[in-house]
Amino acid sequence: MTVYLLIAAGYLLGSIPFGVLLTRMFGAGDLRRIGSGNIGATNVLRTGRKGLAAATLLLDGAKGAVAVLLARHFVPGLGDHGAMIAGAAAMIGHCYPFWLRFRGGKGVATLLGVSLALAWPIGLVFAAFWLGAVLLLRISSLGGMAGAVAAPVAALVLGYPVYAVGLAGLAAILLWRHRENIARLRAGTEPRIGAGKGAPEPDATA
Repeated sequence: MTVYLLIAAGYLLGSIPFGVLLTRMFGAGDLRRIGSGNIGATNVLRTGRKGLAAATLLLDGAKGAVAVLLARHFVPGLGDHGAMIAGAAAMIGHCYPFWLRFRGGKGVATLLGVSLALAWPIGLVFAAFWLGAVLLLRISSLGGMAGAVAAPVAALVLGYPVYAVGLAGLAAILLWRHRENIARLRAGTEPRIGAGKGAPEPDATA
């Protein structure tokens, strides 16, 4: 029963569509009808409201971290397993929120928040690969995927086998959510940061 409660609480927390709520609250329109229609920070940025985009990024990351921290506080007996279950549920809630007919974001920010809360060195590795790939290659989607793949490897190297398994599963979900980006990368058509207005509209930090 405790595990089911963790899953439900994590999912509900992760499913809060902050991008949609913030853009509506501040009169930026229905995010699902803007740009790519995605609910994350990348698409919020297309409204021209940089502050809202930054807030969405932080809040999407925070809900992953909070899910992990709440599990540790209220169900300490489950240890690493409880924290991982809650974090995984939060990311799945973000990617597949029932409020939005299971059409959510791509999970990069939320997975980063989960990683940082599980063990901050894992989160730092995630962030380093994400930002490093973005700075070197100027491809946002590739940065997010690189960070997600690096996280379970870092967890294994740092001695967190439970987190390594859980993060590997979440990385697989994130890669699936980025399948259109992957197709464009293979075709050489994935736009770089700063590309012209005629480029496709990918979402990588949703």
